[in-house]
Amino acid sequence: MAVERTLIILKPDCVKKGLVGEVLKRFELATLKLAGLKMKKLNKKILEEHYAHHKDKPFFKGLAKFMKSSPVVFVVVEGENAVAAVRDMAGPTDSKQAPKGTIRGDYGEDIQVNVIHASDSLETANAEIARFFKKSELFDY
Repeated sequence: MAVERTLIILKPDCVKKGLVGEVLKRFELATLKLAGLKMKKLNKKILEEHYAHHKDKPFFKGLAKFMKSSPVVFVVVEGENAVAAVRDMAGPTDSKQAPKGTIRGDYGEDIQVNVIHASDSLETANAEIARFFKKSELFDY
């Protein structure tokens, strides 16, 4: 099994509902190690880069407004097959379809207000980690 790093963004609804610690605890209990952590407010430029594949879609404006509504928490986790492990724990993007026991199934509301962004592949994870973290902000221990 491969040790990987992946990016998680704890979205505004997660922050506003006080669920950051609960969500992080789930990853730590699943033996995923925190390699980087920070809180930041997103702006239009970074959202257009991060969501470039959605930028021209009709829902992008609402998505950007939601993602700018409060700070978000960026997390890099590390572990065996971390990308797949995080995606399994997060559950389907649409919280209404996510089973109980997944993060979105337990705490999400819909397809947008769904607590967490999780990289969908190792390639995407590497690009997203580089977008939001400097190498000096990531730790091995």
